[in-house]
Amino acid sequence: MDAALERSHQLKQALLDFVLEAEGDLAAALEAYAAKQAQRDKGDKAQQDIIVDSFLSEGQIGDKTPIDLFIEHHPELSQSDRQLVKSWRRSFMGLFAITQILPDGFELMNWLTAKHYIVKPDNAQFAEEIRRYKEGEILLTRISPVKDACWTFSGPCTPLGRLGKPKLAVAIGNFKDNYKKHLYSDAPDLLAEAWESVARYHQQFIDFFGSDEVSMPGYQLNKKIAEFQEVLMQQRLAAAGIDESKTLAEVAQEAGIDQEELEAAAAEAGVDGKVAQLFENKTTAKMVMPKVDLPAELKKAEQVTALSHPRWGQMFLPTYHRVVALLEADDWQTIEGAEKLIRNYLEDPKINAFVWQRLAQKYPTQLEQVLQSVLQRPFQIDRDLESLLEEFDKLLVPDLPEIASVPVHLHNLFEEAVAEVNKSKSKKTKKKPALGFQKS
Repeated sequence: MDAALERSHQLKQALLDFVLEAEGDLAAALEAYAAKQAQRDKGDKAQQDIIVDSFLSEGQIGDKTPIDLFIEHHPELSQSDRQLVKSWRRSFMGLFAITQILPDGFELMNWLTAKHYIVKPDNAQFAEEIRRYKEGEILLTRISPVKDACWTFSGPCTPLGRLGKPKLAVAIGNFKDNYKKHLYSDAPDLLAEAWESVARYHQQFIDFFGSDEVSMPGYQLNKKIAEFQEVLMQQRLAAAGIDESKTLAEVAQEAGIDQEELEAAAAEAGVDGKVAQLFENKTTAKMVMPKVDLPAELKKAEQVTALSHPRWGQMFLPTYHRVVALLEADDWQTIEGAEKLIRNYLEDPKINAFVWQRLAQKYPTQLEQVLQSVLQRPFQIDRDLESLLEEFDKLLVPDLPEIASVPVHLHNLFEEAVAEVNKSKSKKTKKKPALGFQKS
């Protein structure tokens, strides 16, 4: 085995022993980190190992990481050893496809970013364990840099087998839910663009609705959202230089390009849908974006409030107007179900910190009084709100919202997965699983 891989294994084991044998602040930090991660993870042996492995590079002890402390406590390390250990800060979790079997490892593609890596085991035992893996299989694992373009497996590796497009889309959606921080961790440009798309969508929402908050009956809001999506599609068509009054075939003929080139231009502009079908269609004048519907329960809701934020994204809340009415009432305790509604807003993970911060900004005194009564304890809105939200497991900093744009290769996968599901001849009526980043 390569000397650099062997040294990587030795140093990784030394780092792991350093952390697991530690006492004091480092031990407390690991315990807190593991407890927080365990709230959403199943807790099997492989997952526990992943949690510990991720703590090595992501854990915080004050303003330092376990890697920082390890280097400080081992002054005898050579410069090359220090550089290697420091490089593990770039370790990340990914959903990888095996694109090629190598004599001593694999070429892997991170499905989230389409980036390729040469990844090799750093010890003989693990090398034997992964010998059975085949080209085309999907692996859930962490990888760490070793030298130049060579990476190694960091922690356990979970093989998911060869997955068809629908199952792969589901696996990517699950990855997004479980490893939000690693969504585009090896592609900061994609992550930046995704966040920028959220801000753009927020501004487009305001331009269309005239406000960052709108309330109306569910069926009516669903129609307005469809109109909004139509406006966005037209803007993308215009940005792509496509005349929507003409069929794709006519556009292509005038431009002197073929179908593939036009499809590529449409994809880059974010204009998705049945391009090939429209290319042959002589009667339609529009390309089709995927239909965006509110969930069935929201369509039927008497009132739904849509909120938009440049970082938190978009939320659809069927009871927001009831909370506002409660806070505006002269005596909120006379309103039936008031306390239950407030408790639900605290416990429901869909009601994020932004919603609470918005209510606190608009109704600080009223909300403070309501929470004092519901919680049966002293409470000051400006002093205690953040700690209360953390108590109910609400993030104070947003994860990447659902409305964020996704890389073209992922978008294409999700479209193809949906198409395969729709083509299925099964007559089963059970609910289909969400694909990709979709939410039911």
